[in-house]
Amino acid sequence: MATHLKSLSDFTHLRTYSAEAFTFGIVVAQWNAVITGSLYDGAYQLLLEKGAKPDNIKTIQVPGSFELTSGADMLLQDKSIDAVICLGCVIQGETRHFDFICNAVANGVTNVSLKHNKPVIFGVLTTDNQQQAEDRAGGKHGNKGEEAAITAIQMAKISSDLIK
Repeated sequence: MATHLKSLSDFTHLRTYSAEAFTFGIVVAQWNAVITGSLYDGAYQLLLEKGAKPDNIKTIQVPGSFELTSGADMLLQDKSIDAVICLGCVIQGETRHFDFICNAVANGVTNVSLKHNKPVIFGVLTTDNQQQAEDRAGGKHGNKGEEAAITAIQMAKISSDLIK
């Protein structure tokens, strides 16, 4: 396994930018709240560390991961938002529900991004079990919320450079 005992949230190989000039939206699923709360904390704190102003981070909560797409679309009605981070967690169960939700969210995030021509970041854990989710929400594999925030900053910078 490529992730065995490895923190995935290492950004030392990336050129990272300041978040100071950008406004971010974060939409977070309430389902699996312990996990999504950790993802949110990681994303929010990293944005602040990179210079984002608290007033330039707009957060909404939605019931579950399926609703992340709608939440991102609602946030992007505000034209001042430069990028949206979608945070959720879908854990494999005994039915195919997992497959339908994961596919719908991945496609929905892409479609909202294309609709608004703004970066919409997929920060959704799709794990086999609770332990894998915990490991990726601040555990031994880092925090996917932080990764999503770095991605949002990178994409906001790319977008702003191209629009100039």
